[in-house]
This record gives sequence, structure tokens and C-alpha cells, in this order.
Amino acid sequence: MGALRPVGRTLLRDTAYAAIRDAIVCGELPPGEPVRDADLAGRLGLSRAPVRDALARLAEEGLVETKPQSYTRVTRLDPRAVREAAVVVRAMHELAARTGVPRLGPDGVTALREANDRFVRATRTGEVGEALRADDDLHDVLVRACGNRAVAATIARFTPLLRRLEWRRFAEAGALESAARHERLIDACAAGDADEAARITATIWHSLEDLADDPDGAAPVPGEQADPAPAGGGQDDVP
Repeated sequence: MGALRPVGRTLLRDTAYAAIRDAIVCGELPPGEPVRDADLAGRLGLSRAPVRDALARLAEEGLVETKPQSYTRVTRLDPRAVREAAVVVRAMHELAARTGVPRLGPDGVTALREANDRFVRATRTGEVGEALRADDDLHDVLVRACGNRAVAATIARFTPLLRRLEWRRFAEAGALESAARHERLIDACAAGDADEAARITATIWHSLEDLADDPDGAAPVPGEQADPAPAGGGQDDVP
């Protein structure tokens, strides 16, 4: 089932944001795709107001670009933007590991193991979305444990740029290597070794910087034009 499906009626702006973001990350809305608030609102079963708010937020985060009175479209994959985001996300996760491990406790270690088990199962069955969700859940254990809201907000802000490229470059061999790194991270957390946990975390997220440097990883999708013509009013150009 696609990300763009009718949503519930609570926190509509946030729900619209999450649905459109996920559709961009997984490629349901591909790079260069024109997006119109009226079309998206119809697909999500919402009014246009929360969709407009969501598109404005996505534009701030680099997933959507808008030219006033002309178009709104999904941004193309930008290796430099991905690399810059990867550096920031790596630093935040290192901080989360260093400060979160002393506060983790046995339940936190169990949550890490359960998330990695889900990651491995999803990898073996080729469920890319589930694998990336499990990966997010694993690292989020340490983010929550560190208790720093600025860290959590920064990670949430920049991670979709990375996941978008990961989705396109997902491969079982690399994912299984990630699972092995996860195991080493979990062992360090279980031992209460915050420095080692931070070091392993840095290694995990540094690999995404390398992925951004791979020109094939950010190649245009088949059929994507270099500069498509404006779509005629990405947000319908009316109040």
C-alpha cells in the first residue's frame, strides 16, 4: 500500500507532512515530480490547508522546491545536500550514543535487540521500508535515552534526505553489514561503554557520507528529465 492514502482527522498538518515525506523518500513521488496541493489533498482525504502547510515544511527541509506562481515539485537527489545532512546526523547520533548509553538500562538494550531483529528479517525478505523503519527505531532508542530534544529535532529534520538515497541504493549485502554493526553497537551499549558506542555509531552514519559521494547513488531515475517544464501552479496559485 502506498504512503498517499486517506489519513485520520487528528493532527492533520503533521499527518499530511509524514505521508507526503514518506512518499518522497520511497520514490512514490519521484524526483522532479510536480506536486499540487489539491491533488494531494484528494489522495489523502484532507482539505488543502494542512497539505499546503506540509509542503511548506517539506520545502524548508529540502524535499520539495517551489517557484512562486509557477510550480512545486519534488527536488532531485543532491549529493552535496545528502553529504551535508549525513555529517549533521552523524554528529547528533554520536552525541545521543555518548549521553544516552549511561541512561539506557536493560529495557533499552532489549529494545535495541528487537529493532535489529526486525531489521534483519526485513532485509532478508526485501522489505526496504520496514528495514529502514526498524533502523530508525533502533537508533531512536538512544536518541530517546539521551533526552535532548534539540538532538531529536535535528535528526528528524535531516534524516529523510538520507533515507531517500538509501531507499534507492538499498542492497541486502550492505544491509547485513549494517546489522553486524548494529550488533557491535548493542554489545557496547549492554556493556555500558559510551565511548565505544559513539565510535561505532560514527562508523555507521559515516557510511552514508560515502554513499552520497557515489555518483551512481544519486543518478537520475530512468526517464527523469534534466529540467522539466513548470507544471503550472504547484499549489494551484489560489488562496
